[in-house]
Amino acid sequence: MFERLENAGALVSVNFDGEELRLAEGENLAAGLLAAGVGVFRRTQVSGAPRAPYCMMGACFECLVEVDGVTVQACTVTVRPDLVVRRAESRREAGHAKL
Repeated sequence: MFERLENAGALVSVNFDGEELRLAEGENLAAGLLAAGVGVFRRTQVSGAPRAPYCMMGACFECLVEVDGVTVQACTVTVRPDLVVRRAESRREAGHAKL
């Protein structure tokens, strides 16, 4: 669905949820993850519904991920070598009733 432009930067290793991905250095992290086939960035706290980037400009908070231990919007992060990225953790506790 998404593909990189020919003039993308050199590919660097990024760890996403324990899987090594090769993303273009200097590109937007949300765009890079989408191009690498990542479709779910986080799940909602109440229902657990999957979420992914929507606005790509930092207004919607749908692309929240954890980068090097800090929760951030993926669309506001630039890819650099050896990033450690995880899906943002839901605060919902196991066994909590779904609404």
